[in-house]
Amino acid sequence: MEFITESAVIGGVIAMSLAWVANTWIRVKNGYPLENSWGKAIYPKNDQAVERVKLLTQENAELRAELGSMKDRLANVERIVTDSGYHLTSEIDRLRDKREAN
Repeated sequence: MEFITESAVIGGVIAMSLAWVANTWIRVKNGYPLENSWGKAIYPKNDQAVERVKLLTQENAELRAELGSMKDRLANVERIVTDSGYHLTSEIDRLRDKREAN
């Protein structure tokens, strides 16, 4: 029976460590969550990601406010067009008729 030499054990440990590092790098590169030794997902805390979410949330709120303002303006334009459109046309026609009569 042959015994495993010390250098073979060290080589095996190094090979397994490199494989673990490569596996972790591939998982991070492709967006998979990291796992701890119990298989629970670990999400690295990234200050840039938190800051980006804050900025996007603020931008979203600003855009929603602007959209609300634009909806109000559009409603006013629609009201002017639908309510006064007929009256404006009839008034223009009445003024033309007056001018032609003179």
